[in-house]
Amino acid sequence: MTQALIIAAAKTVDDSGSLKHCLDLEATLHQQGIGVTELVIDPLSTPWHSPLEPHHYRSGCGPIEALADARQLIISGATDAVVISGKDMLRSGYERQQRLDLMAIYGDDYPLTTAYNELAERFIHRHGADAQLFQQLAHHLFENYKCSYRNVVSDHLSAELLPDERWYNHITPLFRGVDCANPLIDFSGRLLLSTPEVARQLSVTPRECLEVAGVGLGFLPGDGQQHVEDIVSYEHLQTAYRTACEQADTDFARAFRNGDALLEVYTCYPVVPIAFLLTSGLVDLLEQVPAFLEQHLITITGGMNLAKGPWNNPALNSLIEMHQQLTDSTDHHVGAVHGNGGLGYKQGVAILKKCL
Repeated sequence: MTQALIIAAAKTVDDSGSLKHCLDLEATLHQQGIGVTELVIDPLSTPWHSPLEPHHYRSGCGPIEALADARQLIISGATDAVVISGKDMLRSGYERQQRLDLMAIYGDDYPLTTAYNELAERFIHRHGADAQLFQQLAHHLFENYKCSYRNVVSDHLSAELLPDERWYNHITPLFRGVDCANPLIDFSGRLLLSTPEVARQLSVTPRECLEVAGVGLGFLPGDGQQHVEDIVSYEHLQTAYRTACEQADTDFARAFRNGDALLEVYTCYPVVPIAFLLTSGLVDLLEQVPAFLEQHLITITGGMNLAKGPWNNPALNSLIEMHQQLTDSTDHHVGAVHGNGGLGYKQGVAILKKCL
């Protein structure tokens, strides 16, 4: 069976970065007569409830779904190359009210903050915990994100790079502004995947590639308020995680605990990363989360709270960053990226491996 390789990854964030390397390789493929299938992550401007076009993906799990399809297209021989693209100018491309209106995906009567808080309440009840413990966990999570973000900004985490003091206030009874994703970012990103043969043809060395070793998906029939109880079981997240590990023939939790792996958990609000830690077996109980977070960084970016979350594209940003950090690393050989769709009805986990 052929491998599906990520042979290039590029992004722009606000006014920094460049897509040139990825675009140049795509242009070379076209010149050589090699077809490139494009899979597109929809921007916020595409209404949430509109019909989904072919080869388009929506929700925070969308990039992981696209990666699963790209992997299958290449392994099956349906295509030799795939590009996954996403672009959303959330900071500069929308008026504030327009952005808020488009983000109200459950209607004006059920804003995302209310949805997140209700999800947290049901999650706490399910695990026999209380609000105080949940708030402590949210605090420890944000401190963990800050450690990762400090690495990204070269250890110089100045006050101006952190949220304004008002975001440390509670916006719901259970969490603060800093505990949720900050979407105000202009983002554009591309992942180029191919067979090993095409990579060699483009003179892309194995050291520059990552194998898409496994991608697991877990979906519920519906999303929103009436599905909260099903979502907080997170059985579908466990299914996604286990499928990814089985495909990749990897005990990711063991590799991560041993310091051989990198991880990017989806951090849109505290329940989601906590659920990942539990369902992956990285912790067994909520009470173990603080000690675990003191020893292990669960994002490579600083999470959507600090690195910011471009609507449907955070997992694409994470995959691009994982490609860059994993190919540069001499200590880590495998990486996992998590995606969460909507309130949590879609879950995806991708496991990437170095080719050398």
